Amino acid sequence: MDRVTTGGFTKTSDWLDWYDGPSRPNFKLPPGAVDAHCHIFGPGEQFPYAPERKYTPCDANKEQLFALRDHLGFTRNVIVQATCHSADNRALMDACLASNGRARGVATVRRTVADDELRELHDAGVRGVRFNFVKRLVDFTPKEELQEIAARVAKLGWHVVIYFEAEDLPELWDFFTSLPTTIVVDHMGRPDVSKPVDGPEFALFRKFMREHKNVWCKVTCPERTTKTGPRALNGEQAAYRDVVPFARCLVDEFPDRVLWGTDWPHPNLKSHMPDDGLLVDFIPQITPSAELQQKLLVENPMRLYWPESGQN
Repeated sequence: MDRVTTGGFTKTSDWLDWYDGPSRPNFKLPPGAVDAHCHIFGPGEQFPYAPERKYTPCDANKEQLFALRDHLGFTRNVIVQATCHSADNRALMDACLASNGRARGVATVRRTVADDELRELHDAGVRGVRFNFVKRLVDFTPKEELQEIAARVAKLGWHVVIYFEAEDLPELWDFFTSLPTTIVVDHMGRPDVSKPVDGPEFALFRKFMREHKNVWCKVTCPERTTKTGPRALNGEQAAYRDVVPFARCLVDEFPDRVLWGTDWPHPNLKSHMPDDGLLVDFIPQITPSAELQQKLLVENPMRLYWPESGQN
């Protein structure tokens, strides 16, 4: 099904629309499970896409996200501001407010944001800001500006989400370790899964987490890092097997600082568009015990995004 982009916008020519009719997962999520990484796109006629965007997606609205939440068996969402909306967080706020407390947000802000705007974001459910260092997605923001933003949101008890690729960690290490907040790394720092899980590149990321107890990680997006695809070789019915050792390593070593999410509606994928039900069935491959699943899907995201619930 070809998804539309409203508001007079034209989709990027090679854009892959999100998968229509996802399967119902075989894995039953624990009660209270949180999809801790997903997005909202537009709709463009209500929430226009930013002039400086690097891509134009199909619309993916809050009603569609919440329908997927219910279909997959999640209770809550953490909605991350999409780069196509830049620092215009209206769509994000609208979705959080419409969720009846079942969604939190991660916003994008500039240093010019006023204190009352930050308070408005907080009241809507925002609990973090995202700093994106993937050069193909965003333009460079001076680090001193990001430092200033981090210091301001720290006063609200927010955290900073960072998105970067594995090869850039050495260059960014000093900046990341200077941030005065909890840090959440998107998608395991985008490891190259064709390299050994015990090789130097991934070892550096593990060292980053080991030496800095304020660093958390999303063991998400196997569809972005896989080399073998959504099915393993030789006809095995197992999703993204080449990514499993990397995610499993982080879950085993840092069980209290890992999160998981669908990444729906999967922006900027080029190889394939995943079945979100199949992505949920990836979870028991990386968390083989009920205890680890409870931490990954319920206890950790609740502690970070809904601390007022008192859930440990």
